[in-house]
Amino acid sequence: VQLQASGGGLVQAGGSLRLSCTASGSISSLDGLGWYRQAPGKQREFVAHITTSGYLNYADSVKGRFAISRDYAKNTVYLQMNSLKPEDTGVYYCRLFRGMIYWGKGTLVTVSS
Repeated sequence: VQLQASGGGLVQAGGSLRLSCTASGSISSLDGLGWYRQAPGKQREFVAHITTSGYLNYADSVKGRFAISRDYAKNTVYLQMNSLKPEDTGVYYCRLFRGMIYWGKGTLVTVSS
């Protein structure tokens, strides 16, 4: 499975972005789908996840601001990011779990103050 993330860019604090991650093949409810991010000089960290049962899980730092969703018809998982803060800056990676973990290449989000 290949994952292609897009939608990153430069935005001012308080702004919004929507990230997309499209899989090379079909995705289904059997797949765990998630987003992670890596800020400069820091380790990759969890942002949001949809479990195979459809449960949505978010990091405390993004709760109430970010929303993860999926579109099976488009083989795509989204991350809607609102009220962005400078500390949200980083490379955002999508992840798919289907017996093993697949990572996308990442898309850069820069939030200016």
